[in-house]
This record gives sequence, C-alpha cells and structure tokens, in this order.
Amino acid sequence: MHLSRGVAALAGVASIALILAGCGQKSGQANKTIKTSTDSELTTVDPSKTTAVGTFNVLNNVDEGLVRLGKNSKVEPGIAKSWTVSKDGKTYTYNLRKGTKWSNGDPVTAKDFVYSWQRTLNPKTASQYGYLFSGIKNADKIQNKKAKVSSLGIKAGGNYKLTVTLEQRIPYFNLLMGFPVFFPQDAKAVNKYGNDYGTSAKTQVYNGPFTLTGWTGTNNKWTLKKNTDYWDKKAVKLDDIKFSVQPDSSTSLNLYNQGKLDMSQLSATQAKQMGNKKDMISRKQSSNYYIAVNQKNKVFKNLKIRQAMSMIINRKTLANKVMGGGAIDNNSFVSEGLAVSPKNGTDFTKDTTAPASMTYNPTKAKQLFKEGLQEVGRSSLHFTLLNSDGSDQKQLSEYLQSALQKLPGLTVTLNNIPGRSILSRQADGQFTVTVANWFADFSDPITFLNILTSNNPSNISGWKNSEYDSLIKASNADDGSNANARWDDMVKAQNLALKDQAIIPLYQSGEKWMVNSKVKGIVYNTAGANYNFKEAYVK
Repeated sequence: MHLSRGVAALAGVASIALILAGCGQKSGQANKTIKTSTDSELTTVDPSKTTAVGTFNVLNNVDEGLVRLGKNSKVEPGIAKSWTVSKDGKTYTYNLRKGTKWSNGDPVTAKDFVYSWQRTLNPKTASQYGYLFSGIKNADKIQNKKAKVSSLGIKAGGNYKLTVTLEQRIPYFNLLMGFPVFFPQDAKAVNKYGNDYGTSAKTQVYNGPFTLTGWTGTNNKWTLKKNTDYWDKKAVKLDDIKFSVQPDSSTSLNLYNQGKLDMSQLSATQAKQMGNKKDMISRKQSSNYYIAVNQKNKVFKNLKIRQAMSMIINRKTLANKVMGGGAIDNNSFVSEGLAVSPKNGTDFTKDTTAPASMTYNPTKAKQLFKEGLQEVGRSSLHFTLLNSDGSDQKQLSEYLQSALQKLPGLTVTLNNIPGRSILSRQADGQFTVTVANWFADFSDPITFLNILTSNNPSNISGWKNSEYDSLIKASNADDGSNANARWDDMVKAQNLALKDQAIIPLYQSGEKWMVNSKVKGIVYNTAGANYNFKEAYVK
C-alpha cells in the first residue's frame, strides 16, 4: 500500500500519523469525542482509486466489508454474518446480514460487492490495486483486456448471498476481505456523483461504524461521526473523531503537553528527549521505505550505479539516528514481523539473503559508481531526489543527499512536495529518483513482493525480471496449496530482487507515541488499514 503507499501509501505514500486525543470533559458527562491530527491531507475516499494509508484508515472506519479485522488481524464477521469454503479452497460463499444500509438509505446488498469489484478491475478505472484481485476467476484477464468485467468470479445470489470463485487456492483470501479495496460500493452514488465521486465527504456514502463529514476535498479538517444506521451501532462508543492536518510534529507534541491531545506521535528527536517515560509506547509498522530509480532512464538501467547508491548508505545510522521512532534496518524489502515460515517459525526476513550491496561499504560503492558511469558514457551525474514534505521525510532527504553525494561526480538536488502531489508524480513516472514506501495490505509477504512484478501499477521503478515474475506466479498458483513450496518461491523472489537492486530498501518504519491512559479500545494492526476505532472510547 502506498502512502504516497503510501504511496505512503505511501502511505506508502509521506507517512500518515494519527494522534488521538480526548476533548474536554464536561462535569457528569462521558467524553465521547477523540481529536486526532495527521501529517498528510486526504486525497480521495474512492476505494477503487486511493493508495494512501491515511485514506485506508478512514475507509476502514466509515465503511465495512464482508469481514472486519480485529486485534492481531483476526478475521471477524462484518457485512457477512457467516461463510463457507469449499474443500478445494476455490469457492467462498458469504451470507450477508439483512437490514444493513448506506448513509443515503440504500440497502447494502451482495450486488454492491459485485459492482465494487468489477468497477475496481475495469481498466477504465485505472486502479493501482487491481492486482490484489489476481487469483479470482478471470481477474487477470479482465485487467489485461482479454475478458469482460462481467466474467469476474463473483456472483450475487439474490440480495444476501455472495459467491466468489477462485482460479487457485489463496491462503490469505479472508484477510483480503478486510482490506477497503474489497469493500462494497453503491452504484447509485457512483453514478450520481460521476467524476466527483469520493472527492469530498458529500460525494460519497458510507456503511461502517462512522460517516465522514466536513471534508471538502481541499481543506485540512474532517470528522468521523457515529453512524446511527450501522448494524452494530451498540458497539460504537464514540460520537465522533475529529481530524486536523498538523505536518509539524512539534505542534502536536505541544498540544499533547498542554493536555489538548491524548496521543501524539513523536519524531526521532522527540522520542530521544522523552527517554523511557511511562506514557511512551512503540508501534511496529509492516512497511518499507525505499529509493526507486526510474529505470526507463539509461543511467539507472546500469546495475553498478544502483548498487553503488545502495552501498553508500549506512542503514544502521539511518534507522537509529536519523529516523528513530522505532525504525529498524532489516536488510529486506518484506517487513520484519509480518510472517513466519511454515517449516520452522523463522521470520521471513531471516530466511532471505541480503546481497553485498545492502551493506555499507563506501570504498566499494565509489569504485562501482565510477565503473558504472564509464559504462554509460558519463563522467558525472546530477539528479533530483523527490520526496514528501513531512518533517521526518525532509530529514531523510537531507541525509540521503549527504550520503549519495559522497559518490564521486554525483550531485543531488532535493524536491520535497505535498503527499497528494507525490502520489500522482510517482504513478505517472514523473521522477528520476524518489523515496517511496509500501505498507503491507495484509499479513503475508506477497503483499510486498507482488508490487515488483513487471506489470504491476505500483512498480514505479519499472524494473522487470522474468524469473522473478515466474516465482511470484508460482507462489500464487501452482504452489498456492503447498505452504512450504510457496514460502520457498517467495524467499527466492526476494533474494533475486535484492541482488538485482530492483529498488533500494532503506528502513522499516515504526512509531513512538505519547499516550494518555484514558484512550482505550483502539485496535492497531501493523498490516492493512492500521486503525479500527469501532470500539474505541475515552475513559
């Protein structure tokens, strides 16, 4: 998932930071409002088109899919009250709740899921998340314009029965159902608002625990308001959650210290200053921040130049001293703590092999860079490093500029721009070198590895490798029912991508927070839409 997933999307996607806070409590009354701040703007709340972590967090609370993901990504009933899976794992049948409504009064039916999935996969929609549907009958053919959208393996049996047919077993299928891309959409609303659909709070409809209000599409404030038509409204304790954009972490911390916020994400410098205070917590993120070089450019097709850029970066210093906030150097693209081996319980990052280019070696880096320039007929190189304009990302850009310019003949100019702009620039390939990121959509390594396949819209570097594509295809098809074989495919694929420097991994992000103990019930998951506020409250 891009933050700019960001994207980070991605987040990825510039990073979205949620800072949760209780508002003033009147005497004798329960506090039912949480005030939050974010360091990035909303761009769209169209589930077919967004790629930003912050937006997925909003959609996860204003909408609901077949299932909801609880603590530790546990699959729980959502719009579907129950489901069955065929013995071969290729057919899922969902029984939907009756009486669920959209915020415009329309009933939520099986047909809304059919419409939503077909809309996302329709090539005219140009969704960057269509690849997640791979494995559902005819999904790949539809994306490649070789089959009609109506042939997708999802059928409504009346209003409250939904059948999904897969081409092969997908071990993580129900985890996907908890990700907003698979949520239903109301065709009536899409047709009514046309090109404006999802560009503001008023041009969207909602079926989740909350509804979105107050977002015009360009302003820096919005509110999640309790949805009184939600089927499980008794479980929703908050009246509303108020968001405001605060790109400066110092401002957020000042508000926290003044008692105006209950929870504040810390920058690396702030985290160090706080020491080991009892109200500071860490939250690991299933993410990777990396450098993508535009490999349509002749210079960056040269492997030695890519390897030199990787080798000149001291990742331990970058993670521990520059970024901080729980960031780690794991010598991997797939995040640490996301998945463990079915053979022995080993973390995925421990089963992969990092190449020499992932180790800081300035002497070798300079040698490789010089050789690479000679091979492309250059004596020097200048490029602009594109990144988001959040305070931590500006700090990252400055560190990378300093490190990269140690390569002889290299000059780096910085361009830090708002998150909403970096998304389109990266998607359209309008960059030479950029900092990008990916946040896991679900708890499986394939969520990272898929995006480096040749035709994936999120493969912004344009790297292509047929062997890599074959390994990913096997893991999603022939080896899908064999956990050990599938794991080996994914390990081999990552090793290949790292060796060929498909991208230049930098660090896995984490969060350090100052948290008021009065804030309770927030479900945080490292993968997918991170925040579930359904049962949150202020004590």
